[in-house]
Amino acid sequence: MSTIDVGGAVRRGEELDIDKVDQWLKKQDIVLKGIPQITQYSGGASNWTYRIQYENRDLILRRPPAGTKAKSAHDMQREYNVQKALKPLYPLVPDMVALCTDANIIGCDFYVMDRIEGVITRANLPENLDLTPDQMHQLCINAIDALIALHNVPYKGSDLETIGKGDGYCRRQVEGWIRRFEQAKTPDVASFKGIQAWLLEHIPDDVKTCVIHNDWRLDNVILDPKSPTTLIGVLDWEMATLGDPLMDLGCALAYWIQDDDSVLLRTLRRQPTHLFGMLTRQEVVKYYLQKTGLQTDNWNFYEVFGLFRLAVICQQIYYRYYYKETQNTDFKEFGCFVEALFVRCMQLTWQSK
Repeated sequence: MSTIDVGGAVRRGEELDIDKVDQWLKKQDIVLKGIPQITQYSGGASNWTYRIQYENRDLILRRPPAGTKAKSAHDMQREYNVQKALKPLYPLVPDMVALCTDANIIGCDFYVMDRIEGVITRANLPENLDLTPDQMHQLCINAIDALIALHNVPYKGSDLETIGKGDGYCRRQVEGWIRRFEQAKTPDVASFKGIQAWLLEHIPDDVKTCVIHNDWRLDNVILDPKSPTTLIGVLDWEMATLGDPLMDLGCALAYWIQDDDSVLLRTLRRQPTHLFGMLTRQEVVKYYLQKTGLQTDNWNFYEVFGLFRLAVICQQIYYRYYYKETQNTDFKEFGCFVEALFVRCMQLTWQSK
């Protein structure tokens, strides 16, 4: 079995009209040969991602999901434009190919980019990829360094200056994600009222403003097949903006599941951060702060916010399942994930008292 991430069968209810997509693509300023073969990537729980393989070119198509969507989410035009502007400054971004805003093609906006061939780690390493503890450690360091490099992108004077509001990011994020949770609540989950009040009480000033990814995880990076500790691509720029880098780190560590976490939290794991050689969450924070020179005496805020935001994302997905707006049974247990994240938030806020 290859370690290369190639996609699989298209999920029921998520089929593309490949004939229309093919006709539209061949009208763009690119040369495509043959009949495209289509597969779908299973990793994402938000936007749907497909591989469209021609004889002479390998492409990726991204489109929003069906069903209820947060007002500011799933904006294909924005996601495309952010990556197009960022690519000259941050080479790990894929090459953008074309953007479609004609709903007559597949019923929604979508964009197409070149596929980067490489390894993507998900909850576990690919079956035939064995990395030593030293290699796992180096992969971890390289991923953090790539995040630091993003946070140092010289965005001023480029089109990236318009992708976010900048200063005041921490407060806007807390207030915004509280609103999103209230809009996505179902009657069978915790209210998070105490967590929301704690976050509002502990909001810090922004440490600085920079380009942030906002969904930084190992399953969103592509590794070199010949040197699998080396990053050759970064995916899923849907939530990229201008904001506080410690917020980006806090949100990244919400996904950083360790072997000593609760059973329910371990079921949330989407990257192999439990393997020997990987840094712990505490070690990641220490390394990041030492490397960047940034300081904080309020780290619990960033960690609790990251967990709360992840709970809201899970709840938004669970909302679609609860009200039968998606047929994907993978989302059935997301309500339990929300409860597990609530418990972790409560533990951290108690520790800070």
